[in-house]
Amino acid sequence: MTTLYDVPPGKLVEKVAEELKKNKAIRMPKWAAEVKKGANKELPPQDDDWWWLRSASVLRQIYLHGPVGVSRLRTYYGSRVRRGAKPERFRAASGKIIRTVLSQLEQAGFVIKPEQGKNKNGRTGQKGRKGRKGRVISPKGQSFLDNTAHVLKNAEQTANPKKNAEQSREGRANQGGVKN
Repeated sequence: MTTLYDVPPGKLVEKVAEELKKNKAIRMPKWAAEVKKGANKELPPQDDDWWWLRSASVLRQIYLHGPVGVSRLRTYYGSRVRRGAKPERFRAASGKIIRTVLSQLEQAGFVIKPEQGKNKNGRTGQKGRKGRKGRVISPKGQSFLDNTAHVLKNAEQTANPKKNAEQSREGRANQGGVKN
């Protein structure tokens, strides 16, 4: 079974963004055409499809690291800000963009918000501790990402049959458990 760990992240995010663009629940708001991605940026994004690329990237991050909240995602997408002669500083990304993307992904059914006090498996934490807050990937979202990864991997295998044959031979040779 192919998962998103089996394909390059950049290609996966681009393919997922193409698929999300077809989804009616994920639309770029009118205000998003005029905003920067954060206080750390000097100009608004130049790519017209940046909203769907960010949505795909957020979906991937939730799959990998869920439960994830807005604060963690702001830190992930933030970067340093140039301040001239003064030392650079870190600035978080725009929270409004991330909140809107999360709500759209939730409306599309790709992401869910678990009950308070439950972890991503729906159980309470160890010794009564609460689970982490944030959104987790839904079964629909997980199958969407896995199916997209499967399509990408199949396309890659049909494009490079020699390279894939060499990789499978190397994989079989290394299955002995002993590394040279």
